[in-house]
Amino acid sequence: MPRSQNKVASHRRRKKLLARAKGYWGARSKVLTIAKHHVEKAGTHAYRHRRTKKREMRGLWVARINAGARQHGVSYSRLISGLTKKKVELNRKVLADLAAHHPQAFAEVVKFATS
Repeated sequence: MPRSQNKVASHRRRKKLLARAKGYWGARSKVLTIAKHHVEKAGTHAYRHRRTKKREMRGLWVARINAGARQHGVSYSRLISGLTKKKVELNRKVLADLAAHHPQAFAEVVKFATS
């Protein structure tokens, strides 16, 4: 009896892989073996950069808080130290948003932390 091949499943698998490679340049989006390699590599980069993004965002928040604090004559480290001593549990994401979009509220936070 001849060997049975599941053509439907293998076709769907290849089609799904080529769909993930859509938009890639040249053979990277057309040839299965090349597309497979580049889709895998893209997944590796995506995984790594999802973690890097978190570090970069924290750095951005710190820069925004520092810029806002220095407008009020306080350094970033003194502001964070003051907030910690007063047991204010505002995270850096919220503080950065206040500094960038709500300067009056941020001024109140700085005043409370340094008093």
